[in-house]
Amino acid sequence: MQAESIIHLEDIQKSYFMGSQAIPVLKGISLDIIKNEYVALMGPSGSGKSTLMNILGCLDSPTGGKYVLNGKDVSKMPDDDLAEVRNTEIGFVFQQFNLLPRLSAAENVALPLIYAGINKKERIERAMEALNKVGLAERSHHKSNELSGGQIQRVAIARALVNNPSILLADEPTGNLDSKTSVEVMQIFGKIQEAGNTVVLVTHEEDIAAYAHRVVRLRDGLIETDTRKTIEQMA
Repeated sequence: MQAESIIHLEDIQKSYFMGSQAIPVLKGISLDIIKNEYVALMGPSGSGKSTLMNILGCLDSPTGGKYVLNGKDVSKMPDDDLAEVRNTEIGFVFQQFNLLPRLSAAENVALPLIYAGINKKERIERAMEALNKVGLAERSHHKSNELSGGQIQRVAIARALVNNPSILLADEPTGNLDSKTSVEVMQIFGKIQEAGNTVVLVTHEEDIAAYAHRVVRLRDGLIETDTRKTIEQMA
């Protein structure tokens, strides 16, 4: 395990069971992601990338192997402890924006802070700070039906950032957006990473993966390739 690893996976396996038959999906994934890296996970349908994303996000547990997240071994944590880790360590951005339509942008962003027991004044301050990071502070009082698709995704990104998570996990974050808006959203992810966050995104689109500094490709439950861009390529 590298000292600066924020994510350390050691021989991660995941099987699903149909009756007594085990269906292996992940067959031994070992991977280190360093603090402040920008990583894309790619692979064809059935490669295991969504299962790996769920394990990285503590939404699911491996059936074998070891997962250390920011110094904590989360491999065999009970569900209540995993929920706590999810709330404090991980920000999620999904293809489906999952905003509550009756709430304003700021109220949607502040939702995770309610669960964390933060008082109202601080919730509003932190929500506005997160909206400012994605360039939407002036739309804070607007509801989702008053925002464009790109603006809604930016609200979802702000909500993922509001708890100051260790890592930001994005699952097909541009899947419902047009090309121009996708570029705008990916530029925001770039700024978030430049500001010090670790970003891991799952995508099947090569042009979206190109924004990342490292691309890990899965096939049949194993890592097929793991490539990092050179300094010149990132410039």
